[in-house]
Amino acid sequence: MDPAVRLASTVADPLVCQLLLPVEATPDRARADKEELLARLVSFRGENPPLSYEALLSLAQELVGLTAPAHRLPPGEEEPVAAVLSRTLWITGELDTTDVQAVRLGPQDFARKLRSAVPGADRELSPEAAWFHDRLLVTVCLHLLHQLIRRSPVLADRMPERAHRIRQLIDLNDVEAVRGRPEPSAVDAEFEARYARSIAEQYNRLTIYGIDLPNPNTPDNWSLDATYLSLSAEFSSPERREESGDGDSGEPVLPADRALGGHERVLLRGVAGSGKTTLVQWLAVSTARDVLPPELASLRGRIPLVLPVRRFAREGFPSPDNFLRAVRHPLADEAPDGWVARVLTEERGLLLVDGIDEVPETERAALRDQLRRLMRIYSGNFCLVTARPSAVEPNWLADEGFDELALAPMSRDQVAAFITAWHTAAADDEGKDHQRLADYRDQLLSSIPLYRELRGLATNPLMCGLICALNRDRSGSLPQGRKELYEAAMEMLLQRRDPERRVLYADAVKLRRGARERLLRKLAYRMLVDRRAELTMDEALEEISRSLPAIPSTAGQGQPEDIFNHLLLRTGLLREQSDRSVEFVHRTVQDYLAAKETVEQGAFDMLLDHAHEAEWEEVIRMAVAHARPAECARLLGGLLAPGRKGMQRNRRRLLAAACLEHVTELDPDTHTRIRRETRNMVRPTTLEGARSLGWVGPIVLEMLPDPAGVSDKEAHRLAVTVTRINDDAAIHYLAQLRNRASLELRAELARGWRNFDTDRYAEEIIAHLDPEGLYFPVSDRYELAVLRKLGGRARVQIGGPFTPDELLEGLVHEQLTHLWLAYDLGVSMEWLAAFPQLMTLRVNPRLPRVNGVPDGIRILS
Repeated sequence: MDPAVRLASTVADPLVCQLLLPVEATPDRARADKEELLARLVSFRGENPPLSYEALLSLAQELVGLTAPAHRLPPGEEEPVAAVLSRTLWITGELDTTDVQAVRLGPQDFARKLRSAVPGADRELSPEAAWFHDRLLVTVCLHLLHQLIRRSPVLADRMPERAHRIRQLIDLNDVEAVRGRPEPSAVDAEFEARYARSIAEQYNRLTIYGIDLPNPNTPDNWSLDATYLSLSAEFSSPERREESGDGDSGEPVLPADRALGGHERVLLRGVAGSGKTTLVQWLAVSTARDVLPPELASLRGRIPLVLPVRRFAREGFPSPDNFLRAVRHPLADEAPDGWVARVLTEERGLLLVDGIDEVPETERAALRDQLRRLMRIYSGNFCLVTARPSAVEPNWLADEGFDELALAPMSRDQVAAFITAWHTAAADDEGKDHQRLADYRDQLLSSIPLYRELRGLATNPLMCGLICALNRDRSGSLPQGRKELYEAAMEMLLQRRDPERRVLYADAVKLRRGARERLLRKLAYRMLVDRRAELTMDEALEEISRSLPAIPSTAGQGQPEDIFNHLLLRTGLLREQSDRSVEFVHRTVQDYLAAKETVEQGAFDMLLDHAHEAEWEEVIRMAVAHARPAECARLLGGLLAPGRKGMQRNRRRLLAAACLEHVTELDPDTHTRIRRETRNMVRPTTLEGARSLGWVGPIVLEMLPDPAGVSDKEAHRLAVTVTRINDDAAIHYLAQLRNRASLELRAELARGWRNFDTDRYAEEIIAHLDPEGLYFPVSDRYELAVLRKLGGRARVQIGGPFTPDELLEGLVHEQLTHLWLAYDLGVSMEWLAAFPQLMTLRVNPRLPRVNGVPDGIRILS
């Protein structure tokens, strides 16, 4: 969060202190050990307030006068802005907000709360003046909260992370208010121009699974410009959700790149293949080229520093002077001495730390401490950190002011866009079936919504790419299930890829699928055992040399170097770095192959030793899928064995339950035991626990309690779990909750729509929900059309990229009374005049200000 309109504390403190009563004038606060209503602390309320409204207006005028010159406020706008600011601050004395609640909200959200309490106060301001007012209000709130913390040490004790972040922002304001950003030296500027070009070139390539480029020796990749798909993300604010009590988190689903706007530090979570690294690449390239969208204007002029954690996982977080060497950047040896440190000192850095889960769990705390220290020393730099969802606990970096985002599963429209882009790109490869690509595309577009298995798999770019490639490779005959999908992919890439492309004599090595896969499995297993995401060239050659004598078909095929080059060039599963180290094209591929080799070697004890660690989860699931019945029973029984306590024990037991969906054959006793020992674990007591339970999968549905016998609070938590399980049986369970009156439960059921078949969910859930007070969300055109078929609703939430014409056609004009924008439509709102009953427009606070709203429509944020 960046206030944008800054005031040094030496200037702000004497003014903001006037908004509060002196400590000696508030005897109840002498002990400073309890919450207090702000209305009792401000100096402009009560029978004989020390600060009259006229004095408050004068103070607001002084604040505007101090900051307006730097922001070129239009002539004649200073007094209207001051009038709105004084009205907004005045409302502080009428709220039932306590000092603790205000500090917990933070300056940005507290400012939003004040604005929403005086709706329409800034209606007469120009867009530029309204922007200025909002940013100045955030700055005033920041200094006000800082004064509250200074007056009451209990606030800092109860909320150390929030108090630390507020102090940090005060320091940042003090620095920025007294100095501008310095211009880099001529030497630094020349290097930065070359560095920006190298970043744009290095990261402007994406792997497009199953697309063959004309050069058979080139890995399958494509231009980022041609293939980037903006995915969606959700803010994670469990504390706010659990405290709100109205069944409404207020958090929209936004394009992931747009969601980053206005946030200085973000921890981004996403499952394997969900697009985390692609987003990092897009940010790096867009910043280096200075082609950022308006929402990310705060990143302009910054230097992207891409830090893939796998590059330094063993050595720990590098110092700034070693950033480029640690990630093996090609210009590392040419950078001016101390350049990165200067960039960070001048607060011009964009730190992109990709893949915290690449570090062993036992070493993540040390890595976090190193990152914390870096961010405290260089506090004014932007930072994005990515991780798999379960790699780190909630609020892992909250004490450093990091907001949390989670990449959402791809929506129906995003899946369709990806499939269309994939087949468009495929039309430029060497394939002989270009005339059939349109048929393959249309077949997938119609099949995925119809088949649960495909719908459940096609939730991220990695899986969508594999589905597209396999559908083409098999002329429209797709495998079912995750394991079968990967097995078919291995067959396509390891056996059929070269012969069908007529690449028969690219090198002297001729290996069939079995030999290729075994050697790749050995490399993946070595990485697993060594807890590595890459191998040096010497390590890879050493592993191949050790394995060759046991694989007869490799005899006479050449030296280990020849075999390695064959695997690198011919399989499309390995990727070589500039220093000749090697890694798999995706961690999921590595996990799949490592799991198969683990089962082959019978290394079940090793799996069990690490089963409570998040980065081993996918390996263990795939190992269960590959294991024979007795091996499967041994592995699952080991997950239930005593010896672990607390969260480790719970995680292992839930993993055993999650593995049941991958089992081919298992003795009934083991199956019964898993069900028995996990049954009582599926009644979470918190919303965070309910969300986490969803990852276990469909097996949870068999263990959940009868919905008829639970309270509304527990029913809400059960809905949070079940709406995250992509299985048709989940709809049947949720249907048993649909007639309850609880608004937070009905809101959760409505939000779950996007995770299931649209028509069936609408018929069995949406159509039965009591509409009283409930906003019905629509995120794509199909949902909008289905809601219209149901007769429309009075309250609708817009959660997708619609045009005004689409909404004018899809919404029922006479029905709509409340509209909630949870997505930035990027257009003026005059079109709302077509809805005669519309009374309220609710705009999510994270979205830009709307304009053009017709008179008579109340705006809430």
